Amino acid sequence: MTHAPHPLTLHPDRLFPSDPTQRDIARRLHAEVTGLPIVSPHGHTDPAWFAINAPFANATELLLVPDHYVFRKLYSQGVDLDALGIPRADGSRAEVDPRDAWRLFAERWTLFRGTPSSMWLDHVFHDVFGLRQRLSAATADDYYDTITAALQTPAFRPRALFERFNIEVIATTESPLDPLTHHATIRESGWSGRVLTAYRPDPVIDPEHEQFPDALRQFGALTGEDVFDWTGYLRAHRQRRAFFAAHGATSTDHGHPSCATADLSDADARRLFDTVVRGAATPAEAELFRAQMLTEMAKMSLDDGLVMQIHPGCFRNHNRDLFARYGRDKGADIPLRTDYVHALKPLLDRVGNEPGFTLIVFTLDESTYARELAPLAGHYPCLFLGPAWWFHDAPEGMWRFREQTLASAGFYNTVGFNDDTRAFLSIPARHDVARRVDCAFLAKLVAEHRIDEDEATEVAIDLAYRLPKRAYRL
Repeated sequence: MTHAPHPLTLHPDRLFPSDPTQRDIARRLHAEVTGLPIVSPHGHTDPAWFAINAPFANATELLLVPDHYVFRKLYSQGVDLDALGIPRADGSRAEVDPRDAWRLFAERWTLFRGTPSSMWLDHVFHDVFGLRQRLSAATADDYYDTITAALQTPAFRPRALFERFNIEVIATTESPLDPLTHHATIRESGWSGRVLTAYRPDPVIDPEHEQFPDALRQFGALTGEDVFDWTGYLRAHRQRRAFFAAHGATSTDHGHPSCATADLSDADARRLFDTVVRGAATPAEAELFRAQMLTEMAKMSLDDGLVMQIHPGCFRNHNRDLFARYGRDKGADIPLRTDYVHALKPLLDRVGNEPGFTLIVFTLDESTYARELAPLAGHYPCLFLGPAWWFHDAPEGMWRFREQTLASAGFYNTVGFNDDTRAFLSIPARHDVARRVDCAFLAKLVAEHRIDEDEATEVAIDLAYRLPKRAYRL
């Protein structure tokens, strides 16, 4: 029996409270922020898109292949990543018709019911491509053809979409080994779009990173420094940070397994570094080296003004076989219990009271919101809370973040929203979700007479626009 396709609609009150009084307040608040420019100060879009401005290939390459939120769900239900055309670790790919991969996805669209991915993608389907029937096996080919045809037109090239989405600024994230050629091309092109980079030194800081030995050698060749000597190694970082800043960077980013920091003497740091570069570090020594390098990066931020971000608490590449076959960032990263109070103390003892230093901390351990992170951010002038991140980047997670951090940190020791995405077309949807949730949360405070509506309006605008610009020095 064939069922008629269901309509695809975006309800104007989605994510607003069911209580009519609060819903009316949320509507008014949202009307004040919905047209604000998008500030995307941290993410993982490809700068080549904006440098080359070539058409995206097809629906699968744009919306399925880069999005680990999507293909991890499919993998969990037994779909082979080869069948989706996901690139392997060696750069090869299975010979898969992208239409067939899209059909596999569409046939399993029901798996995404109620998830953030369904909200983001329905927003993309409806508002970006004008589709009006729900994705399903029956509509898979129509979706594929409509999206793929649109992508070949000038209006759907990366720069045109950037402007259509009202993006004021977007930051990408690059390794210190990246020559930043695409960023240079963007700057020299005369295009008005503002695309910045961010310094992510994990491959040359983490001794347990699979690229570390080769990356360290490349680091030395690129900088001309003796990176096997502690002093030369630190000089190399300073050199590359300056290079990134010259290409627009205002921040660094660090994705460590924990938030451990250390403040070793110079002699002890040198001895530890010598052990690391010999490849003789134990897991405990590798952790200590990462901890020391967070403090070293913080000290460098005092000199060059780059805002420091830490994204800790993740067991990356948990699926050994998947990692061996497909490499990093394939949906097998799992949150870990994370300590912040003790872990951050060495760094904060060293630089936590220094004016001009900004540290933005994220977490995948929600149990730390009220117990650790909000009280820390509510005390240290340098410390700000990044928004609900990754597994918690959902309406429920955003609400829990606000609910548990408000008492100690308030709104103004947080940095608003950033989308942290590789999925370019989902950016407007993600920011819309965050703005709606914040307006719903503020509406509750207004209805309970905890703040006045004019105050809630100002906070909503700050969270959506002003705070990320201020925090990231944009």
